[in-house]
Amino acid sequence: MKKRHGAALLIAILVAATAIIWRPRRPEPPPPLVIGGELPAPCRNVAFEAVTYVVCEIDLRANSIGVFHAGADGKPFGSLEAFDKAVAGEGRPVLLAMNGGMYHEDLSPVGLLVEDGVEKSPLNLADADGNFFLKPNGVFLVGKDGKAAVMESSAYAAARPDVALATQSGPMLVIHGQIHPRFEANGTSRYVRNGVGVRDENTAVLAISRSEVSLGSFARLFRDALGCRNALFLDGAVSALSDGKRMIVGGKYPAGPIIAVSARQPLTQ
Repeated sequence: MKKRHGAALLIAILVAATAIIWRPRRPEPPPPLVIGGELPAPCRNVAFEAVTYVVCEIDLRANSIGVFHAGADGKPFGSLEAFDKAVAGEGRPVLLAMNGGMYHEDLSPVGLLVEDGVEKSPLNLADADGNFFLKPNGVFLVGKDGKAAVMESSAYAAARPDVALATQSGPMLVIHGQIHPRFEANGTSRYVRNGVGVRDENTAVLAISRSEVSLGSFARLFRDALGCRNALFLDGAVSALSDGKRMIVGGKYPAGPIIAVSARQPLTQ
């Protein structure tokens, strides 16, 4: 009996040791979320459905919006912090910057990207898994006439507008005043999220939540509180906002496309 008990004890010890050895490693915690500091000039805090947002209303007659992805060396900036340092080194003042669309593992854009009128990545109308492909998805753009719009991707493909900048993401949040048909009213998927809407052709509205929010509630923010008939989801979990010098919302997250806002330079005689 002693031998049996001894063998059983040895087996139990080996099983326990094996469980310890093969126990999967816990994932590394995400970078710390920075939420604080004075807001950039075009921005304000907005409370909606028990969530606080930073909302930045951009008058395109007084401010310029740009879409950026790579530096002079052709390599992606990779983060808002790296972008801020790069533009500061060039003496270009930035009022605010925000991650501006989804990206592949190598930080290349998943969809359309147009910088300074040059298409850097083509429109993506494919079907696949993930938020980007939760149709309808869409494009945020500013035309060469200086007018802003958010268009559903297939409508963009049909119209082929002459754009100064464009970034594609998905899903659409609001389409012609209607919430995306696939959204639950307040689903269980909750992340810090950011997006862009257009109130009128001269006003783009950027928003980022200060805490986790559902897609349904985020869409209602744009439609009901911010007056945007069309709005586009940009990203979640890695959403971030900076004022060109420091992070306002977000941590040291990776970024593919970046949307940045600067004051228009006064005309000189």
